[in-house]
Amino acid sequence: MQTDSKRSALIVVDVQNGFTPGGNLAVTAADQIIPLINQLACQFDTVVLTQDWHPDQHISFADNHENKQPFETIELPYGTQVLWPRHCVQGTHDAEFHPDLDIPTAQLIIRKGFHAEIDSYSAFMEADRRTPTGLKGYLTEHQIDTVYIVGIATDFCVAWTALDAAQMGFKTYVIEDACKAIDLNGSLQSAWQSMLEQGIQRIQSTAILP
Repeated sequence: MQTDSKRSALIVVDVQNGFTPGGNLAVTAADQIIPLINQLACQFDTVVLTQDWHPDQHISFADNHENKQPFETIELPYGTQVLWPRHCVQGTHDAEFHPDLDIPTAQLIIRKGFHAEIDSYSAFMEADRRTPTGLKGYLTEHQIDTVYIVGIATDFCVAWTALDAAQMGFKTYVIEDACKAIDLNGSLQSAWQSMLEQGIQRIQSTAILP
């Protein structure tokens, strides 16, 4: 499978200390996909990194709500919100990109989740579904029509990014073996079902790497 390098972009989602072993919201073995992501990035002219970047008082942190535990849910004006352990707080080691991530060619970093009252999983749109990040405009300006998505976690930030990309008219691929999932109460199967229903292609890295 050949990627048209001029019209395709790789979106690398949240490869940060906070989501890898030793982090505050670690996803099992998530560090193991990083060498593959570095390899894939060499195949693209346009690479975008996303970075979870929360203020200390972020609404998604369980310990900012009385008597609430991580992974419980609350209702917010924009819908149901999963509560998370405190993670990726702005300016902390937890929020930094993982030291093994080596993509000097990345042109853009999209920081998300920095509004205290709104969570943000997708690289395109915050969870209120009204606040754009500007990524769509950037890709459109650069004549990108196809996106490939990798990173953490398959069933949250990767899936939401993919669903928004497809909805915005981009041809969308998720490179399954370059992603890791949390898989909370069946969330992984549910995420793949939603993605496949929207025409998102589920591929392996071998489809891209020479």
